[in-house]
Amino acid sequence: MQLYPTSYHRASSLEEAGRLLSGADDGKYIAGGQTLIATLKQRLAQPSDLIDLRHIAALKGIAVEGRTVTIGAGVTHAEVAESGLIRSVCPAVCYLASLIGDPHVRHLGTIGGSIANDDPAADYPAAMLGLGATILTDRREIGADEFFVGLFETALDEGEIIRAVRFTAPDRAGYAKFANPASRFAMTGVFVSKGTAGVRVAVTGAGSDGVFRHGGLEEALSRDWSPATVASVTVDSSDLMADLHATADYRANLVKVMTKRAVAAS
Repeated sequence: MQLYPTSYHRASSLEEAGRLLSGADDGKYIAGGQTLIATLKQRLAQPSDLIDLRHIAALKGIAVEGRTVTIGAGVTHAEVAESGLIRSVCPAVCYLASLIGDPHVRHLGTIGGSIANDDPAADYPAAMLGLGATILTDRREIGADEFFVGLFETALDEGEIIRAVRFTAPDRAGYAKFANPASRFAMTGVFVSKGTAGVRVAVTGAGSDGVFRHGGLEEALSRDWSPATVASVTVDSSDLMADLHATADYRANLVKVMTKRAVAAS
């Protein structure tokens, strides 16, 4: 399918990317392009300019200092999945990244692009929320609890660029998802963590408003970090998603099943 005419720009720095965007009539940033290119092919968007962020050095790299992990926004899912540095302190993040899409998606898609897009069935939002991560942009730092606002909606301002994500590796962490067999997106995915900041349980693929934390599961697992504890928790289906793949009640059950598996894997 033919795309709308657009001008392509390859930015070499965050400053240049900002200038290119401000000078465009309707510009869009592009990193891995795994969502935007598909949107363009369907002619659902027609930006005047595409500003490519893939070659900006400031968005690259993985660093682990003690238990503090920093991942550049331009790092691909495959690089996260294969990172020995991350695996040494938080293997659950590597495992999560290894489950994203297929090899093509993992070698092109980036963590920054996934978080900025905030697809309600994406994996990384659950990891960021489940780890209590901080999103670093070219303007400020935003905690994960404030960053994810709703379906495909974040706290990013117009033109704001994610530089990196940072989190403290917890003592225990795990991720489990029930994947759509075609897209590999999560019909329900749960990321759990236990550390100095307490217990966090983040759910993706199930919420009608996108990724969310489950207070009941967090409270129960704070008392007893074990898969058996999950059985005593009620998951309300009234605010969960229902579509052709699964009912809200089915997803409510999946939340508990995936939480059990994530805790068992931690």
